[in-house]
Amino acid sequence: MVGIDWFLGLSAILFTIGIVGVLIRRNAIVVFMCVELMLNAVNLSLISFASHHGNIDGQMLVFFALAVAAAEAVVGLAIIIAIFRNNLTVDVSKINLLRW
Repeated sequence: MVGIDWFLGLSAILFTIGIVGVLIRRNAIVVFMCVELMLNAVNLSLISFASHHGNIDGQMLVFFALAVAAAEAVVGLAIIIAIFRNNLTVDVSKINLLRW
């Protein structure tokens, strides 16, 4: 049987990959996917703790977090598409929304 340590280690690795992706990458879509990866890493740790302690509270939190993540994905991709239509790029360093 796999212990909680393995799941928490996997969650930490996924979260670290997400942070590195957000800090290093310049493509807005890749940054968005890295944020989603970090959210899923947190969901994995919540499920692990809920399973380890034998209660359902963490699993209910993950259910609501996934519902919010689905709405966030729709809104986030719509914003990225709108920025791409105006600037013809999704490079974060070249996008300046505060410019007149």
